[in-house]
Amino acid sequence: MNLFETVKSAVTVKQAAEYYGCKVNRGDMVCCPFHDDQHPSMKLNRDYFYCFGCGATGDVIDFVARLFGLSSYEAAKKLAYDFGIDPDKPPAAMALKKPYPLARAFRNDEIYCQRVLCDYLHLLEHWKIEYAPQSPEDELDDRFVEASQMIDYVEYLLDILMFAELEQRVKAVDMLLNDGTIAALERRLKRLEKEVQHRGEERAIA
Repeated sequence: MNLFETVKSAVTVKQAAEYYGCKVNRGDMVCCPFHDDQHPSMKLNRDYFYCFGCGATGDVIDFVARLFGLSSYEAAKKLAYDFGIDPDKPPAAMALKKPYPLARAFRNDEIYCQRVLCDYLHLLEHWKIEYAPQSPEDELDDRFVEASQMIDYVEYLLDILMFAELEQRVKAVDMLLNDGTIAALERRLKRLEKEVQHRGEERAIA
């Protein structure tokens, strides 16, 4: 079995959704994390998910990849790490226990930090392309400069939060939460999103 097959045979979509903070209701329905879902519209089956609202669908690896903005391989590695899966052992020999007795509060904080940093990284990647200078004479846009300076650091933080040993992850989460970095970044991202929506509405009216 390769990594993908091993992970999919060992972890159900429902297990992954619950682990990453989704509240599963009766009938294995959840509020879809991929659109503004006020009432549960995503169905979690053992091998795949389907949202009746936005049409999002896929297997457990697709779910985690989309949730955190990862490639399929990165999502499979994250699942294997979080669920303590050894790809060299058959599923029957695996214990689906986490490698460390992580407290629920820490797990929620860790996932919160990951989600905000992933959103910020996607924004930076967009800025680096959208606002890149077209000629040596062009004045550098502040957004391009920020993207150039911050992308490597944000990727470094995400690598720690997703793949480092527990002690490093705890330190990183404590640092990001205690110094207000994540809260301030989340507020900024929401403000920027509203500004984009407002500009889109103005263009539609015009």
